[in-house]
Amino acid sequence: MNHPAAKSAPVSLSIEGMTCASCVARVEKALLKVPSVTQASVNLATNRATVTLADNDNGVPALVAAVKGVGYKASPIEAGQHQHGHMHHDEDAQVLTRDVIIATVLTVPVFALEMGTHLFPPFHEWLMGFVPHQAMLLFSFVLTSIVLFGPGLRFYRIGIPALFKGAPEMNSLVALGSLAAYFYSVVVTFAPQVLPHGTHYVYYEAAAVIVTLILVGRLLEARAKGRAGAAIERLAGQQAKSARVLRDGKPVETPLDAIAVGDVIVVRPGEKVAVDGEIVEGASHIDESMISGEPIPVAKAIGDAVVGGTINKEGAFTFQATKVGADTMLAQIIRLVEEAQGGKLPIQTLVDKVTGWFVPVVIAVAVATFLAWLVFGPSPALTFALVNAVAVLIIACPCAMGLATPTSIMVGTGRAAELGVLFRRGEALQQLREVDVVAFDKTGTVTEGKPKLTDIVAADGFAENEVLALVAAAEAASEHPLADAIVAGAQDRGVALAKATGFAATPGQGIAAEVSGHRVFVGSARFLAQNGVDAASLAAASDDLSLTGKSPVLAAIDGRPAAVFAVADTLKATSQAAIAALHRQGLKVALVTGDNRRAAEAVARELGIDEVLAEVLPADKAEAVKRLRAGGRTVAFVGDGINDAPALAEADVGIAMGTGTDAAIDSADVILVGGDPAKVVTALTLSRATLTNIRENLVWAFGYNVLLIPVAAGVLFPVAGITLSPMLAAGAMALSSVFVVFNALRLRTIKPEELHA
Repeated sequence: MNHPAAKSAPVSLSIEGMTCASCVARVEKALLKVPSVTQASVNLATNRATVTLADNDNGVPALVAAVKGVGYKASPIEAGQHQHGHMHHDEDAQVLTRDVIIATVLTVPVFALEMGTHLFPPFHEWLMGFVPHQAMLLFSFVLTSIVLFGPGLRFYRIGIPALFKGAPEMNSLVALGSLAAYFYSVVVTFAPQVLPHGTHYVYYEAAAVIVTLILVGRLLEARAKGRAGAAIERLAGQQAKSARVLRDGKPVETPLDAIAVGDVIVVRPGEKVAVDGEIVEGASHIDESMISGEPIPVAKAIGDAVVGGTINKEGAFTFQATKVGADTMLAQIIRLVEEAQGGKLPIQTLVDKVTGWFVPVVIAVAVATFLAWLVFGPSPALTFALVNAVAVLIIACPCAMGLATPTSIMVGTGRAAELGVLFRRGEALQQLREVDVVAFDKTGTVTEGKPKLTDIVAADGFAENEVLALVAAAEAASEHPLADAIVAGAQDRGVALAKATGFAATPGQGIAAEVSGHRVFVGSARFLAQNGVDAASLAAASDDLSLTGKSPVLAAIDGRPAAVFAVADTLKATSQAAIAALHRQGLKVALVTGDNRRAAEAVARELGIDEVLAEVLPADKAEAVKRLRAGGRTVAFVGDGINDAPALAEADVGIAMGTGTDAAIDSADVILVGGDPAKVVTALTLSRATLTNIRENLVWAFGYNVLLIPVAAGVLFPVAGITLSPMLAAGAMALSSVFVVFNALRLRTIKPEELHA
């Protein structure tokens, strides 16, 4: 897609006190009113606001004040500081657990006292003869008052001011419903004469149970939200606390924040790698599953990069720190996941519009319900009117609506990070699901990105390894990439190389050298002909290798044509399986490359790619993406090089290999940790699963309200005699939010599609 021009770095705020989608709308609206703010996005699942300010504007105090002005608390999240969301939820859960216990202990006697007398008449008769009725009312009044204005005070502290400000939200509904039942009961207890005859019923148990059940729902929700954010916490927990840094030649245990770039660090078997760096001594196998999702330990030797947070499985080594603190790969991954979790999808636009007017409409419906029952309801009309109006207020659940999208994004992007897929923008989750064509760059994306010796066709009278030993010895003095491939091929086969003398190179044509008494020429047929060698006998083999997209190199020894060597950029092990999996998902696959058409089509044939755009100059790759988009198709482009950056930015979804250049990664919407093209399939699978999960949550959240608010209002009473008690309404409301969060948590169980070649 055409991404917008770079803006000033966004400011992140931690928001306390939000409970529903209406809270989100209020905070966003307040932030957008701050003059310097150009964009604001608030996320209920992470309790986080991301705000873009005008260039060079430091307006954080104004943002904090704006949030405080609408009844919430905000604090800035510093750069490099990770807001471990579920730790906050755990703290909430501790407070909520205490309050739920207090509320439950006090509510049970009130509930038993009231409902027991209805359900078990002998108990009622015994109690009435043992305890005066007024004493029972006072007992219920005291316990209910403690429940409402102790553990339940949080609802009134936020909900009542919001009502007076003309911006009611979830807490307002709970406050109105529970206080209506409570104060009606208080009037019955202390001034029954002001009410009509036949309406002297108390609803202390309803008020107490409403508050207790909603507190239980909040507790379950807080715990579930903590689990939803656990992916970031697990990643952050991978960091080592300290490392053994060499000081004056001796290892000294050093805290993580005291390690500097250039420090040399010793790692023993079983220890974590503290920061990013490069091995300078030793070798080992390292478990990198926490950043790549791959369970098999990776072999590492001198010169190889190591990543902070990974685990050294066997062998000891020493490495030099190259990145520390917020610059390490782990810190960047955490930051990217947090940013993606804080994003909003296009699908949420409708939710935001609906929830903006949802609570006022519910209050209006409750008032209409009260009046309808008061005018048309059976006797005692006032009691029926109160109970049903309270049920309407309590059953409504903007919590579920507000959590439906962000919780799924939170879990989906967290799970993706665990599997080595980083969404830089949450919106890419939705866009990726809509992709019709996946276009791959060739070199370094579906291929290894470096030439490799693939074939040796020896002429009659020559043995493969004999020719390879002589040719590789000659090529060892050359700096050409094809020469490096031949030398590496000899080393892989364990062929010993002699010392070459008399080396001479003709740029663009070939080389000549003396090796172990033999005169060796390596290069093109024309080069051999110029040196008196007729290579006609090698022409057929050379042509056959060219047709497969490989680069043939001819060799002559002592004036005789000896062999054809084929050098090619080999396919990655998972490329074929990944493209087959994309086809199974109904997608078209294209190859966009600057290589010649013959080489590109050879790769396309081997991989089963549908479309080939070859000989595309770097400057034209973005135009190639536009051509693929013809006919209204949505295109994802996968690349890794700096020349891929324009195409990554032009594509509807840009996907960069994590092994690629910084420019490519900065232009992408999705980053694949490591260079495995199979992770493209993982990204698509997670995208589709997350969007399906969001739709399930929205269907539940909206469907729940559409169906149960009319039932609470009493529409079924004339035909079936059914009404919904406030207590049942409170239980259903609490469970609605919990359902949404636990449904989102199912995304944590997703496994990447099994790929078979």
